[in-house]
Amino acid sequence: MNNFIFENATKTFFGKGCVKEYLSCLVGKYGDTVMLAYGGGSIKRNGIYDEVTGILTAAGKTVVEFPGIMANPTYAKVQMGAALAREKGVDVILGIGGGSVMDCCKAISMAAAYDGDIWDDFWARPGVVDFQPLPLGVIVTVAGTGSEMNGGAVITNEARKVKTGRDYPAANPRFALMDPTYTYSVPRFQLASGGFDILSHIMETYFSPCDAENVSDDISEALMRGVIRDLRASLANPEDYNARSNLMWESTMAENRLIKLGKKGDFQCHQMEHQLGAYTDCNHGAGLAVLHPVYYRHIYKDGLAKFKRFAVRVWGIDPTGKTDDEVAAAGVEALAAFIREIGLPTTLRELGVDESIDLGIIAASCNVAPGGYGKMCHGAIARIFQEAY
Repeated sequence: MNNFIFENATKTFFGKGCVKEYLSCLVGKYGDTVMLAYGGGSIKRNGIYDEVTGILTAAGKTVVEFPGIMANPTYAKVQMGAALAREKGVDVILGIGGGSVMDCCKAISMAAAYDGDIWDDFWARPGVVDFQPLPLGVIVTVAGTGSEMNGGAVITNEARKVKTGRDYPAANPRFALMDPTYTYSVPRFQLASGGFDILSHIMETYFSPCDAENVSDDISEALMRGVIRDLRASLANPEDYNARSNLMWESTMAENRLIKLGKKGDFQCHQMEHQLGAYTDCNHGAGLAVLHPVYYRHIYKDGLAKFKRFAVRVWGIDPTGKTDDEVAAAGVEALAAFIREIGLPTTLRELGVDESIDLGIIAASCNVAPGGYGKMCHGAIARIFQEAY
């Protein structure tokens, strides 16, 4: 394996009832004022809001609410949250939701404690966090991004038409509470798109050097098989606790930096989808589902041995009597068939992208990721967009 340094500062509490058991003690370590951040209000409909606010009130906390965090959180929303946190003297942020809420809260925790412009200094380019962000805890209600156990935050700068993410260990949540029953009410499409996002995170790490047999790839193969199994089971029965708990932890394992050890990582599909999202505000997991098979048809020959392993070890393709190329290609098509099976879109048109969207402009705005197998350029990205249309 290649050299690496591993760090993860988030303390995770996992399982049914963990919020009731641990939240009061956890927020008790901070001051009196808690910013409660969440999305569109689903937590009020499913009872999570009442449960959490009841615990905070019983603990004697002053609650400052920050609702309305959107699916693709914007820099403007981050600035609003930071201004509110400073105005109200917030001691700790508590984010309730999925990846969008958690990402937004991480950026708020940095912006509230920083005098400069965090976009220019930390998102437009990598920066050095030499200050202490506002303490952050999260309660996970959607399995997908794995944001609960890293410092990553994907933010959209609407003015500049740029959607990008950075991972700063200093922005890791101090604690994460993960009750799989909190995910039961997630709508079917969101369950499927979040599940595919998990699979995408693992594939984006897996399809990159190092290419020798290694522990990170072994774990990734097991995780990919698990996501496929558990997403199928969760779609068949949304209250299958075993499947939902597995899927929730698979999401965390995909992005808690563990499987990235010794790996370069690709994430070209994420770079393409991020810019697609910056221009169209499309669903992240669904956008990835459209792009991945097309992208992999372009690059699988450059990573033939790894794509063959993917086909055999993840999808159970029988290699007997087939060339390596045929086996590898069959693995990509098995992925495409799974996307259709779980009901996600397979073209940009199905995603809602119409003729008014200039795919060439979006392609030209994409970052070219250096870690994958394919030799990408903006022209190749434009061709992928056209083939995906």
